[in-house]
Amino acid sequence: MHTEVLGRRPHADTDADAPTGRIGHHRARDGSHGTPVAIDLDRPHAGVVVGKRGYGKSYTLGVLAEEAARARGTAPVVVDPMGVFGGLAVDADGESIPAAVVATPTIRADAIPPDRWPQLVGSDPDRPVGALVWHAASAADTLSEMRSLVADSDADADVRRAAGNRLRRADAWGVFAPDGLDAATLGGPEATILDCAGLDDAPANALVAGVAAALYDARVGGGSPHSATVSDRPSIRRLPWLFVDEAHVFFDGIAEGALRTLLTRGRAPGVSLVAATQRPSSLPAVAVSQSDLRIVHRLTAGPDLRALATADPAYIDEGVAEAMPTAPGEALILDDTAEAIRTVTVRERDTPHGGASPRASAVSLPTTGRSVRN
Repeated sequence: MHTEVLGRRPHADTDADAPTGRIGHHRARDGSHGTPVAIDLDRPHAGVVVGKRGYGKSYTLGVLAEEAARARGTAPVVVDPMGVFGGLAVDADGESIPAAVVATPTIRADAIPPDRWPQLVGSDPDRPVGALVWHAASAADTLSEMRSLVADSDADADVRRAAGNRLRRADAWGVFAPDGLDAATLGGPEATILDCAGLDDAPANALVAGVAAALYDARVGGGSPHSATVSDRPSIRRLPWLFVDEAHVFFDGIAEGALRTLLTRGRAPGVSLVAATQRPSSLPAVAVSQSDLRIVHRLTAGPDLRALATADPAYIDEGVAEAMPTAPGEALILDDTAEAIRTVTVRERDTPHGGASPRASAVSLPTTGRSVRN
């Protein structure tokens, strides 16, 4: 049976063996399965997956990650803020998924641009404490070196103390290490799941900012613009796909700049970004407008519907709100490349999904006699 591949121009000159990702089937009017539907994985894309809780947003992100992990020439990285994607590394039904979970992910301190360090540690860059942190980040490669520079600076004692306290707190987050994740590690053939479930927003943002920048820098020739040389960072041949769940948390922090770069400039070097959220209204407008693939599960909140409506393409006969799917597992996919809109039933995961809500009825409790608490 013919498979429709979303994300490709109709009748495009494409290698028949070019990688695709099986996502599901067209949903017929009577609810039955129609033609199989896949997503193009041969070229870079920007995408969003949105939907209210319980309607399949994270599940769909897991399906896409499974397919990217199996594809030739891709390097999938999954940011897992809730600890629900570990199942990708578990034995799969059918073809195996090459995947590994990084339980305590770290990055190099100099993966964060110096001008972002004051914001990261809660300082105003125009005030003495923030300026000192900025200077230390500009002159050092590691967090330990940054702390030493602050301690040995000729700034006022109160400024040194305040800056040192902020850097000490950042050190306690446990996300900075001289041998932290780099593009060479992330750019291998298996999917890398970054377990961020134990991290607060600030350290999680630092991690995502560093990872996104590392993948982008590696594909534009290696080297970070604020590092001492451009030869001390690896380049990678595989095309990275960065999957970010709960993306509103990261677009609201210091990771926003690095993610925006992937959205607006990631196509040329070949870096894809897929951002998933329950709250599209909390994403910057560019996240929706720059996405050529929009996967929409059920939404009901007015601000979220309006956020999508501002980017309604001219090629659809009715707005997204009118065509909104109603059942879990159903999705409306807007494909800007082919200028098409499709209603799809997302396929079942081949690996366990960890995002289901727990149920009290599933709890097994020992049967005991009545007890009375005083």
